Parts: sequence; structure tokens; C-alpha cells
Amino acid sequence: MGGRRQSRETALQVLYLLDITSLSVDEALIAVNQNIEAPPKVAEFSKTIIDGVVEQRTRLDELITRYAENWEIARMAAIDRNVLRIGTFEIINHPETPISVIIDEALEIVKTYSTEDSGKFVNGILDKMKSERRTKP
Repeated sequence: MGGRRQSRETALQVLYLLDITSLSVDEALIAVNQNIEAPPKVAEFSKTIIDGVVEQRTRLDELITRYAENWEIARMAAIDRNVLRIGTFEIINHPETPISVIIDEALEIVKTYSTEDSGKFVNGILDKMKSERRTKP
């Protein structure tokens, strides 16, 4: 598994805990990382994703809801909604990462941690989300 994938999976685990518990970001990070010694670049990218998703959560959820026709964010499976938040955050904030890579990574992660149908669901929403990518001036 590559470093970026490990970062995304760690971020997913932390965001999932934040979503379903009353833990703080620091408590969730400790819970997830207590038995893992991640290389500095992996830990740094995980933290970038976590902090960005937490900070921009309202905006990310609005975008996801816009592209997830007839789906309320609260009704989505917690794993799916957090994979979508990570993918949306990266599409908007990391123009150096190709959208195809972001979507492929999201699909691999959701196939590992969620249901059989989640891949199609996440792919459909993130594929529509491509238009949110701003080009550099």
C-alpha cells in the first residue's frame, strides 16, 4: 500500500470516529494511531486531510448533497459519507492530484471498508464533482 493510500485510510478512520462519537480530533488521532508508527509524510498528509475536512465540513457536505441527487448526507452510510468528504476535499483543494487518482483511491477504500454497492454510489458522486475543480489562474 502506498503512503497516500495509508494517509487516506488513516484519515477515514479518524473522520469516522469523529462522525459517530463525541471524541475530539486529538482523541480520535490517538485512538487510530496508538499501534501505528506512520512515516512523517503519511502522518502529515493524513493530518492535512483530517484538518481540511473538519474545517470545511459544511461546505463539503453541501457539495456532496448537491451531487447526490435525492440523498441526504445524514442518511448515507458513515463510511461512504466520509470517503466522499475526503474525495471532495481533495478535488477542491489538491489540484496537483489528478481527479482520476482521487476517485480510484476513494473506490478502493470504499470497496475495502463499506458495502458492495458503495463503489458505484461514491464513483457516481465524485465523477459529477469533477466540475468543482478550479484550474490554476
